[in-house]
Amino acid sequence: MKSVVGMVVSNKMQKSVVVAVDRLFRHKLYNRYVKRTSKFMAHDEHNECKPGDQVRLDPSRPLSKRKHWVVAAILRQAKIYTPPPPTAGTSPDSSQNPVPS
Repeated sequence: MKSVVGMVVSNKMQKSVVVAVDRLFRHKLYNRYVKRTSKFMAHDEHNECKPGDQVRLDPSRPLSKRKHWVVAAILRQAKIYTPPPPTAGTSPDSSQNPVPS
């Protein structure tokens, strides 16, 4: 087996991640490219992977019933939006344009 590259889907387990790997192949009858996705469980020793990260998986000996891969490298970190902190002068209760009652 050779190394594969995929996207982390879930990291809700301890030292384990689920990685989705896409592959393209040409359909014999329709002569079109078809995309298939396989999900692999992989060992993440230091719990570094987050959902959306692109990782490279290397094959290893069976670590559990479904885990036969090890995260070799994180190729690209996921970009996660963090909203800016509110400014000290304004509070969420007070608005700039008060509504007359």
